[in-house]
Amino acid sequence: MKQFKKIVLTGASGRLGSYLREPLSNKTEKLVSLDINALGKTLKNEQFELADLSNYPEIERVLEGANVVVHFAALSNEGPFEKILEANIVGAFNIWKAAQEHKIKRIIFASSIHAVGMHKSTSMTNSNVMHRPDTFYGLSKCFGEDLGRMYWDKCAIECLCIRIISCAKVTSNRALGTWLSYDDLVRIVVQSIEIEELGFEIIYGVSNNKRSPVNNENAKKLGLEIEDNAEVFAENLLRQGMLDEKNPGDNYLGGPFAIAPLGSDAMATMNIVDDRKLID
Repeated sequence: MKQFKKIVLTGASGRLGSYLREPLSNKTEKLVSLDINALGKTLKNEQFELADLSNYPEIERVLEGANVVVHFAALSNEGPFEKILEANIVGAFNIWKAAQEHKIKRIIFASSIHAVGMHKSTSMTNSNVMHRPDTFYGLSKCFGEDLGRMYWDKCAIECLCIRIISCAKVTSNRALGTWLSYDDLVRIVVQSIEIEELGFEIIYGVSNNKRSPVNNENAKKLGLEIEDNAEVFAENLLRQGMLDEKNPGDNYLGGPFAIAPLGSDAMATMNIVDDRKLID
């Protein structure tokens, strides 16, 4: 018997969402995958909903009857504030508002390192450090975290905020510390929906990297099993002459976002491989 009757995954068509669909479908009778972009082939117990996060009636309808929401949908790059506002701020509010309406008791939220991106990368920052967003995008993730805390305090909706750093193929020196493997992403999300008592917590979405720039003690406190280590990529980067490369953004947790002008494309200089998982 499946553990849940209905899980809603937002951002299902995105790169990270693509790795979460099948593991979440194994935990629930029905997985409802929501995105503003087409999904393609669905799993046996998966229902796709084409919806806009900023449209509350659409979100309220989709969330009805859900046990858990895994909220990964967002505009994931820096851009004009008006675009960030609709997708990330209004969108997040609509998720929590609909969750309250339907008495959903847990939300897993894809936050970002960019909520604290202006902290120095040498500070071994823990999850309780004050917000220091590096972009409008980072500011929207601060809002999402505060929204989660408020709805926990006022409405008892549990929330885990995962400050993802670099969940992508390792293509740079910086990623040896910041990498989150897709397997560890799945482990964190699946374990977090299964924890008996969660409350409100913030953790870093980062693998068990030898060179990690953050203190992920909250993940350990929750008993989350995080296994992978980016050090396995160090030799390959050394052969390519990349191991000692330094970039101005490396001084900050936010990396390239920390030095990008507000409203500009902060991912332009990042070599992110689109290796989203396809359903056979």
